[in-house]
Amino acid sequence: MILLQVNNISKYFGSDIILSNIKLEVQTNDRVAIVGRNGAGKSTLLKIIAGEISHDGGELNKPKDVTVGYLAQNSGLQSDRSIWEEYYSVFNHLVEMQESMRKLEHKMTQEEVYSNQVVYDKIMNEYDHLQFTFKENGGYQFEADIRSIISGLGFSNEHYETKISSLSGGQKTRLALGKLLLTKPDLLILDEPTNHLDIDTLSWLERYLQTYPGAVLIVSHDRYFLDQVVNIVYEISNHKHQRFVGNYSKYLDLKAAQYEQELKQFEKQQEQISKLEDFVQRNIARASTTKRAQSRRKQLDRMVRMDKPQGDESSANFSFSIERQSGNDVLNVQDLFIGYNRVPTIDQPMQFLLNRGDSVALVGPNGVGKSTLLKTIIGDLEKLQGNIDFGANVFIGYYDQEQAKLTSNKRVLDELWDDYPLKPEQEIRTILGNFLFSGDDVTKNVSSLSGGEKARLALAKLMMKKANFLILDEPTNHLDLDSKEVLENALLDYPGTILFVSHDRYFMNRLSTKTFELAKEGLSVYLGDYDYYQFKKNEAFEKEQAEKENSIQQTNQVTTSLSDYQQDKELKKKLRQTQRRIEEIEGHIAQFEKEIEIIELELCKPEVYGNFQLVQEITNKKNEYESSLINLMEEWESLQE
Repeated sequence: MILLQVNNISKYFGSDIILSNIKLEVQTNDRVAIVGRNGAGKSTLLKIIAGEISHDGGELNKPKDVTVGYLAQNSGLQSDRSIWEEYYSVFNHLVEMQESMRKLEHKMTQEEVYSNQVVYDKIMNEYDHLQFTFKENGGYQFEADIRSIISGLGFSNEHYETKISSLSGGQKTRLALGKLLLTKPDLLILDEPTNHLDIDTLSWLERYLQTYPGAVLIVSHDRYFLDQVVNIVYEISNHKHQRFVGNYSKYLDLKAAQYEQELKQFEKQQEQISKLEDFVQRNIARASTTKRAQSRRKQLDRMVRMDKPQGDESSANFSFSIERQSGNDVLNVQDLFIGYNRVPTIDQPMQFLLNRGDSVALVGPNGVGKSTLLKTIIGDLEKLQGNIDFGANVFIGYYDQEQAKLTSNKRVLDELWDDYPLKPEQEIRTILGNFLFSGDDVTKNVSSLSGGEKARLALAKLMMKKANFLILDEPTNHLDLDSKEVLENALLDYPGTILFVSHDRYFMNRLSTKTFELAKEGLSVYLGDYDYYQFKKNEAFEKEQAEKENSIQQTNQVTTSLSDYQQDKELKKKLRQTQRRIEEIEGHIAQFEKEIEIIELELCKPEVYGNFQLVQEITNKKNEYESSLINLMEEWESLQE
């Protein structure tokens, strides 16, 4: 079933065109990604589809009964309720159904209702219909769904009563995502849903979306996430679109193959044109070949000439260099505790050593203290205990994910030039041009920049420092996919040492030579990239499970190695216990049979069967006794065997 059709949508901001004749289709169970550079119009298209903004041309077609849920970038949940109350409110319609069912049940116990068969049947039919609708809409499982979403987003049972207003911006964003998932719209529209999610939560969200019962339309810069979730990719470039079937990696392969094919066709046509033009030029003036030359000229005139295929749009272009090399030992951390207000974030002190050339990914759940560790290393936060020692000639360059080091009231040009006043303006402009700031862009105020632009400006400042030890806190946040690749390549060629925090698993796999895992229990070191780290974690888990199984087997072996006397003694003891249990069960069975017989006689009394509510209560008690009786009979039979 087609849930959405976008036909020739166009959008202008003032006189600037953002989108031109965009076509897009989403069917049930589709997982669609929209990719493209920052500023290409991806979020604008999502807002148009979600009805947040208008469009200037084209049309949107959507069946009336199709529900749409939209999550904008960094749209945190704003509420004075607790997490549980806010999520429970999603199911107010089911709570109202439940209350209606209780009211109908009460009505059925009233004499004027159950004594009138027509009225009673009418209420019963209404009750049956309501109960069916309640069940079909998840009435008996919505509380379990709430718990599952809260847990998947990294909140524990202890957080249920936490006021949403007291949480951080990142936590509110996660909760907004969870609330939208609970509504289960037919079409789920997500703009950068992976922001503020740690790796465990990302993995959970991937699994959730893979089995989501509706369709999903996503904008994301997380390549690993896109590869796991989507099966269709729409690329928006130069205000236009292209459709590719497959995940993100497949899209890259298809796009590259398409470019090569179009380039070959263009070059083949250019060669053909060159030959025809050469023939015309050489033969048009000769009487014997004039007609053939005229025929070739007509062929040229009729030919539909291909445009030369365009490669990627202009990308940022930069590299990181160093002024001088550090010693072999770059950073030595011993017995380190970190935290705020003298309260440590970890239980055990940290010990680790970074050598020249290391590229270390620091991973761990949100809130465990990864950014705190980086800020403690650079001296922005005071350590609680331990030693942080730098090696010889170590010069640090720090990238802050919050861009707090940028001055909001400065121009982009001055943000760099003030740090390097002796450099000529043209050199500063050239550097900014390499980071895609051109023309009037350099005179913008820093405060007016987008998240991606601020990230590129911070990277430009970092590049100019020529530090030999880079400490990076979420360097890929806000960067589009192409800028991420440029950053990766620049860091791969960097001759210094790197310590970085990232939730981008693709980025970690390309860059890291070691992985440090920070947890509440302390810090663990893994001598490989993210995939290696996951492999070792899984290996440790499997080993733990195997040890548990071995322990059980050893216990069984000890048991089987008991002497014949001990085994015989144990067997006789079990037989006595079994016999006592059989006798107990037989006594209970007799008691239950007696109780059931009494109830059946009670139900035959006129003063009872005329009272619907009393009949229901007595029948419920009889059902409980019969259920218990069945269980006892089954246990009795198994013990007899």
